[in-house]
Amino acid sequence: MSDTSVLEPAAPAATPEPPAPAKPTIVERLKAVPWLGWVVAVAGAPVIFGAFVAVKGVNPFTMYADMLASLTTPAQAETVIIRAVVLVLAGLAVAVPARAGLLNVGGEGQIVIGAVCAAGVGLVTDQRLPGVVVLVLMLLAGAVGGALWAGLAAGLRLTVKVNEAISTLLLNFVALDLMLGLIYDPWKDASGFGQPSSRPLVDEARLPLFAPGSKLNVGLVIAVIAVVAVWWALKKTEWGFRLRVVGGNPEAARQAGMRVGLLLVSAMLVGGALAGLAGMVHMSGTEFKLRPGMTLNFGYIGFLVSWLAGHRPLRVAAAAVLLAAIAMAGDSLQINSGLPAASVNVLMAVVLLVVLGSNLRSRKVTA
Repeated sequence: MSDTSVLEPAAPAATPEPPAPAKPTIVERLKAVPWLGWVVAVAGAPVIFGAFVAVKGVNPFTMYADMLASLTTPAQAETVIIRAVVLVLAGLAVAVPARAGLLNVGGEGQIVIGAVCAAGVGLVTDQRLPGVVVLVLMLLAGAVGGALWAGLAAGLRLTVKVNEAISTLLLNFVALDLMLGLIYDPWKDASGFGQPSSRPLVDEARLPLFAPGSKLNVGLVIAVIAVVAVWWALKKTEWGFRLRVVGGNPEAARQAGMRVGLLLVSAMLVGGALAGLAGMVHMSGTEFKLRPGMTLNFGYIGFLVSWLAGHRPLRVAAAAVLLAAIAMAGDSLQINSGLPAASVNVLMAVVLLVVLGSNLRSRKVTA
């Protein structure tokens, strides 16, 4: 009997291993973490500005060291926070209308009107009513005044099709003239040595301080509440969703049955109310009276804050602190580095342009 060979099945061919995935590039990593790209862009702005001042013969390392040193004192740090509080509210005043595709350039005027309305209520009631009641009335007056001033631009947009960017910008000058007209005549302080200003508020009508000897007041609490409230309203509510739809495609919103005109007006009113609160907080927490130049261009810087933050409420707070610090450290550019006063504006502009240039989609309002 012959041996029979047993045929074994052939071994399956080895499956080639898939190639290893390519390592993500730096750009892809930045896109995966959106806030990281924003931070890198902000950090890159000082490099560009440093090259600019180096051409002027200034050592950029020494310049930045002097700027940082000027912010290390407790008084300067408090001043940065106080300015940032107003800038947060001014930035939110731009961010909310931006969700609906509106360009609110009128933060400066809305801040002025908010301060005027709050001061008017304060001058009438601060010696007649308890301080808490006066402060509440001033907050309401500031918010309502700013909202109505912004509402003028919204009304012009809907009725006669005037672009809100133009109307809000022009209304800034009207608001300033209105305040000057009041403090040069009917509201002028008789004991102010001839200077155009209103009577200072009594102590009870001023925002309470966190601690004796400190400059920090409860305006910081108001700003924090505003940031959280705006974030929640835009992110979690149907109103915020509808604003995003209108801002993305107004015609599609109309086809879906949304009341586009009402949404646009509501966005402008909320933005104006926030700017009016900024005016009240600055007047009652820092200035205590109306005077020329009291707003320190907060409205215009707040516009930069919102665009720097991509109109995102939480980022608005960080951007406000950054630009407030740059503004306060700007004195060092003149005193220690011998640069022109406008250099601080150049630095702010470089920060904004670098951030916007690093991500063109930052112009799209997202949640």
